[in-house]
Amino acid sequence: MYIIIGATGFIGVYTTEYFLKHGERVVAAGRNKKVAELLQNMGADYIELDVTSKDDFDKLPTDGVDGVILLAGLLPANTTADLKIEENAADYFEVNVKGAINVLEYCRKNGIKRVIGNCSYSDVSGAWGKGYEITEEEPRNFKFTGDHAVYVISRNACNDVMEYYNEQHGLRCAWFRFPPVYGVGPHGTIYVDGVPKKSGIATFIDNACEGKDIEIWGDPHIKRDIIYVKDVARAYYLAMKSDKTYGLYNMTGHVQIDLEEQVRTVIDVFGNKKHPSRVIYRPEKPNSTPSYLYSMEKAKRDFDFEPEYRDYKKMMLDYKDVLESREWEQLITTRRK
Repeated sequence: MYIIIGATGFIGVYTTEYFLKHGERVVAAGRNKKVAELLQNMGADYIELDVTSKDDFDKLPTDGVDGVILLAGLLPANTTADLKIEENAADYFEVNVKGAINVLEYCRKNGIKRVIGNCSYSDVSGAWGKGYEITEEEPRNFKFTGDHAVYVISRNACNDVMEYYNEQHGLRCAWFRFPPVYGVGPHGTIYVDGVPKKSGIATFIDNACEGKDIEIWGDPHIKRDIIYVKDVARAYYLAMKSDKTYGLYNMTGHVQIDLEEQVRTVIDVFGNKKHPSRVIYRPEKPNSTPSYLYSMEKAKRDFDFEPEYRDYKKMMLDYKDVLESREWEQLITTRRK
């Protein structure tokens, strides 16, 4: 039996589904009652749980637990805090650090050794654009300003506490470093500095469906590494099944997607056939998209993980199939037609 904490979130739903389809019993813990119905219909046992509440962990089973996946957390994309007006550093530590400690204490007390969480890919942002693959040995190097700064600090603290439990209490914690995770879910709108904005991929798809022009700002050949959510779910499964899984893992597609290629693929897959979108180049407009590539050798070596959706068109075709199936309609805030 596996417990997935944060199962009602975007990655949590796909991960729960993957484990269930592979014959595993799953206890799905979260706080979104609407998504809870979806998880129960899949076959998961659902428990409402707030990671910041110690008492809530008394609801979880104490026997027969093979591992815990920790996906619950506070992210900048989900917070409305405007740092020019208010400071929410304490919230990040309350959820991402104190919440993680509650999870680890539950595992320690009940003899559960396997815990897999995640961390911020921005913890090594100082290495972006340097032209080499970033490995797990890259020293931390990140900005102490912006709406992601305290999130990164809190995730680093969480991962350090997980390593403490590894060495002090004999747990075998691991954590995945994700770049942007693509897939159908409730993240068409994200918050940037407390302001809601449509995500880049949602904007591209919506404009392509409607036959609107799509603008590419700045360098059209900026390249970055991404990963598809179905690959993430499979990675959690493979990592849980391996005795070698331990510590930090890069978890990416290990392919740099060219921005122009990304736009043209979206037009090809989602485009209005009668009125196809034009690509408009706006080199004078600023584009803050970073360029990076993460090494995947450790994940391949320790649990034989290689991304299935490395080809961007294959990813977008599956994305479209999921959208049109309406299987995940409860997770989508804005339905695209």
